[in-house]
Amino acid sequence: MRTAVTWTGGKDHWTSRQAGADEIKLFMWQKPAKAGIAHAGTILFVHGSSMASQPTFDLSVPGRPYSSVMDWFRDRGFDTWSLDNEGYGRSTKTRPINADISNGADDLEAASDYITKTTGAKKLLVYGISSGALKAALFAQRHPERVARVALDAFVWTGADSPTLEQRKKKLPEFIAKNRRPIDRAFVESVFTRDHPDTADKATVNAFADAILTLDDSMPTGTYVDMCSKLPLVDPEKISVPCIVMRGEYDGIASFNDLIAFYKKLPNNDKQFTVMAGISHASFQQKNYLMAYHILHSFFTQPEPLYRG
Repeated sequence: MRTAVTWTGGKDHWTSRQAGADEIKLFMWQKPAKAGIAHAGTILFVHGSSMASQPTFDLSVPGRPYSSVMDWFRDRGFDTWSLDNEGYGRSTKTRPINADISNGADDLEAASDYITKTTGAKKLLVYGISSGALKAALFAQRHPERVARVALDAFVWTGADSPTLEQRKKKLPEFIAKNRRPIDRAFVESVFTRDHPDTADKATVNAFADAILTLDDSMPTGTYVDMCSKLPLVDPEKISVPCIVMRGEYDGIASFNDLIAFYKKLPNNDKQFTVMAGISHASFQQKNYLMAYHILHSFFTQPEPLYRG
């Protein structure tokens, strides 16, 4: 049985962009920095292929402190934002497209324009997970002037030696044939069992499924098609901003060697690569979620280098 989820404590925002004759409406959710704390930056969180933004970044689980990463960062002085890409959550779902990675990066362009104009922020701290990391990387590649730092979690570059993508490719003809794919509770649970058992607790998985299914019963196929047949989608040599690559120890979406090869090509030496112990794919819903928060906070608050040589 599904429990409907509501979200409180934040602000709804809407922006739009044009794609030919179509107007695409994009939903954003803001949780401003806690009053009385020095401003630490403005974060834009970017969701993955199979869930909208609020379930991913503003989850509530009884007895699990700070299941909402937005709450954790707002309490540390960050203005936090999340975006539903086209085809997800509350954003436009009516266009006959599969909402691929490039389309998602277009959404980030529109969202970043709205956020910077609304808040006065000069640049954004951008975090993306899974296909959201691909969108974030492509956005940083296209618009480095808007990005202070970018964090790529559960990222994949070429897809070489990826057990998750190897299995997913078996259904590629099905994904290509239609623009959306159905999801249900069993599918959400499979995200937490496909790589390594017991990295997430049952209560969190149940709450996550309730939140996801409150907003969607199907998802676009575009990111799956891209990740199964069109990688690589980004050029690390063109990502000039400071970057961290965050890999869960048990994550099956990308091999260690694939990510190291990507990391080596990043031109800005203000960069980090971290392996998160005991974590599989969905970092913020894992038992070790506070480790992921700490790593991200450390990178986002790192002082800019005074000397470059």
